[in-house]
Order: sequence, then C-alpha cells, then structure tokens
Amino acid sequence: MPVSNSGLNAEGWEVIPTSQNKTKPPALIQIPGGSFIMGTSEENINLLQLKESDWAYDWSDNDLFAAEQPQHRVTLNAFEISQFPVTNAEYHSFIWDSGHRIPRTWTGYTFREDTDNHPVVGVSKTDAEAYIRWLSQKTGVEFRLPTEAEWERAARGDDGRIYPWGNTFDPWRCNTAESVKKGTTQNGSYSPSGDSPSGAADMVGNVWEWTQSLFMPYPYRPNTNREELKPNGRYVIRGGAWYYTRKFARCAVREGILAGHLSPSIGFRLARSAA
Repeated sequence: MPVSNSGLNAEGWEVIPTSQNKTKPPALIQIPGGSFIMGTSEENINLLQLKESDWAYDWSDNDLFAAEQPQHRVTLNAFEISQFPVTNAEYHSFIWDSGHRIPRTWTGYTFREDTDNHPVVGVSKTDAEAYIRWLSQKTGVEFRLPTEAEWERAARGDDGRIYPWGNTFDPWRCNTAESVKKGTTQNGSYSPSGDSPSGAADMVGNVWEWTQSLFMPYPYRPNTNREELKPNGRYVIRGGAWYYTRKFARCAVREGILAGHLSPSIGFRLARSAA
C-alpha cells in the first residue's frame, strides 16, 4: 500500500513502524523421514470406549470413526513443521504489506487487544496459501501447508498414540470446550505438557488447522492426487478447536472443508520439505 508522509497510508490507515513489522521465518521442527501409524484402530476405539464412554460408544454405533480407518502405516520423507500456528501479529504484517483481505474475526483493521500471539482464525485455505506465498517471497524460504499425513506424524509421533501426550485425555494439556476458555489461547499456553513427541505445540485443541490434502478415504498414499488443487474440493482440517469437545481433540480426527470456508475456529501452521 502507498504511504503518505503523515504516518497514514493512502486509505487513511495508520502505518505500522518498520521496527514492528519485520518478517521473520517461524520456528521449525525437523521431522525425520520414516514410517508411522496413521488413523484409528479397533484397539484405539475400545480404549476410548473404556475411558470416554459418554461419546465413544455413540461414535462407534453411528460409524463416525470410519473416516479415520483403516489404521495403516505410512512412510514419509523428512520435513519440517512450525512449532506453533501462524499468529495474529504475523498475519497482520502480511495484511499491511500486501493489502490482502482482513480476517472475518478482526474488528476494523486489526485483531483484538492482547491477542498478538494467539493463532489467527477466520482465514480460508486460500487466505493461508496467499500468506505462505508472501512469506516465502519475503524470507527466501519455500513454505507450504503440511499434508494431513505430515500433520498427523508431527502430532502423534510414530507409535499410534491417541493424543499428542499419550492415550488419556487431559483437559489441562489443550484448549477444548472442556476448558471453558470461550476463545483461542496464546500459542504455547499448554507447553510443554501438551506438546507432541516432536515438540510441536497445540496440535490438538485451540484451532483446527488447514492441510493441503483433499478429504479422501484411507489408506493414505503419499505422492498421489491427494494434494491437487480443486476449486470445489474439500480439504482436510486437523486438531479440533476451542469450542469443540475432547472427542475432536485426537491426533487421528479429520474433517473435510471447502477451501473458501471461514470460521473463528480454523487457523493454520506451516511446513516445508527438508532441504
């Protein structure tokens, strides 16, 4: 956007000083190549019925676990994933530099006070990809959205655990409806107890996260057409969110959403292929 000498841009918006608007690449976690267990097994379901009987039997009776089955092994190349989702402050820099549209959840031209380090929400997959193109150009590092397999590998490690920390839900390790926060929480609020084996934070709860994968039946096969761009395709979101209950805060939960969908519970984090 063009800037005038008065400290306002051509549309009358206040200009953020350069010292507050530096573009830095996010903290990345290296995930080694190899195989991991993806999806939900019958043993997982039996364990959930034992520990989470108030909803797990209902899900089983209504075949709601089917999208997560069959459980299978997937082999991935090494990759990197950001430790945290993209924040309001990070996305704000993109907005001011590029003139991209404002997230639906913001008031006026900025986010709510004291939420700088909260994950940005109200962004579509298309918005997320615009941010990624901008950040890649600014930093010289090629970022992208994670595939859903990469996301799950980063969330649960290679041993098939149900939650990032183990097989028992703990409301003190993530932001779900049980936490009664009634909104997003600052990145890392549940670290390190809620972190995944790889060290990624907030992989379940807080916000759903976009992936670049189309919502298709299992088994997942890398390097197929799952990552194609389709105008009317439904893309996988992962992780559950602040106003969803614990039943969605599992590493294997997957939902399919249109790329243009906007929600106060959906954000994103970054990934990149290993050099």
